[in-house]
Amino acid sequence: HFSKEDIYLANKRMKRSSSSVVITEMQIKTTRYYLTPVRVVIIKKSGNNRCWRGCGKIGTLLHCWWECKLVQLLWKTVWRFLKDLEPEIPFDPAVPLLGIYPKKYKSSYYKDTCCIFIAALFTIAKTCNQSQCPSMIKWIKKMWYIYTMEYSAAIKRNEIMSFAGTWMKLEAIILSKLTQEQKTKYYMLSLTSRS
Repeated sequence: HFSKEDIYLANKRMKRSSSSVVITEMQIKTTRYYLTPVRVVIIKKSGNNRCWRGCGKIGTLLHCWWECKLVQLLWKTVWRFLKDLEPEIPFDPAVPLLGIYPKKYKSSYYKDTCCIFIAALFTIAKTCNQSQCPSMIKWIKKMWYIYTMEYSAAIKRNEIMSFAGTWMKLEAIILSKLTQEQKTKYYMLSLTSRS
C-alpha cells in the first residue's frame, strides 16, 4: 500500500516531529512494534488473520490503523478537531500514519498535528483487541497528557512562544468539547490562562 519513498519520508518526518522523549517513545511503540493479525499469523504460522475488532476483514496494517469502521469513527472525530485548528488537511491515511502532508502545508503544521495523530494512534493501539470504537475521551486524555508534556518541555527549553500558537488554540478546543464534569474528573485545567 505504501511505497518505499513513503516509508523513507515517514522515518525522516518522525525524526524531526518533536524533541519530547514521551512523544518519540509513543511514535515508536505505535508504529514500529504493533503486530497486526496478518503479521501474527505469519510469525506463528497459524491462526486467524482477521481484524481483532470483529469486523471480519483481513487485519492488514492499513486496515487496523485506518480502514476498520470502528477506527474510522475516531479518525472522523480527530478531523473535526483539526477543522477547528488548521486549514483543511486531506482525510488521507498517509497524513496520520506516515506524517506525509501535501506540499502546500507549512512545516509548522507537521509538529503541531503530529501530537494529535500520535495520541489517536496510541488510543487505537491500546484498544486493538476490543470490538469497540476507540474512545474519544481516552484520545483527549492522551492528547492532554502530550500537551502537558510539551508545555513543560517548552518552558524548560525557554521556547514557550513557539509552543503557544497552535497549542493554545488546541487547549481552547479541547476544553470547549468537554463537559465540566469531564474536566474535573480528568483534572484538565487550562495551562495557559489564569482563570
